[in-house]
Amino acid sequence: MSEPESDPRPRPAPEALEEAIVRLVAERGGDKTICPSEAARLVGGKHPDEWGKLMIPVRRAAIRLAHQGRVVIYRKGKPVDPDDFKGVYRIGLPRQD
Repeated sequence: MSEPESDPRPRPAPEALEEAIVRLVAERGGDKTICPSEAARLVGGKHPDEWGKLMIPVRRAAIRLAHQGRVVIYRKGKPVDPDDFKGVYRIGLPRQD
């Protein structure tokens, strides 16, 4: 039985994921959000085999950015605690309401 081949491509640095998130939410604007997969695709590539494995690192990057106050994590259109949310989420700029 042979060993599974590891992916020879290096994993992107957490900073690259954070930069992608910040760039995308800034481009989208203050009243819109992005899907985390958009950041994963921007950094990892268009094919799901390339960006799919970045979804957990993107989540971690979004949480770090939320703690810094640079983004807000939304679930069902409402801001959530970055340390206590589950399921589908979106990322946006802090709203100036």
